[in-house]
Amino acid sequence: MSRNKKSRMCECEFKGKAYKPSGIPLSRLDKIALQLDELEALKLCDMDGLTQVEAGLRMGISRGTVQRILTSGRKKVATALSQCKALVMEKTICK
Repeated sequence: MSRNKKSRMCECEFKGKAYKPSGIPLSRLDKIALQLDELEALKLCDMDGLTQVEAGLRMGISRGTVQRILTSGRKKVATALSQCKALVMEKTICK
């Protein structure tokens, strides 16, 4: 039996947004769910320039967890951009 997911400190707001290629209706696109904690980790490390340790402290999780979240988020973003898919924000366990 797996352990319960630890809640993360996320400052990004969840508004049910989707980012998609222009000119194609969302209903005709394949969707990739980007979790809110993945977006927060991407923002902290890639946009704000924090290290994984610093991002982990801000989110209240370990550096290893930040690394796993970043890897997953980056793969989803790269897939959506390269294969013309929509990124749909999904709420996760965030404080």
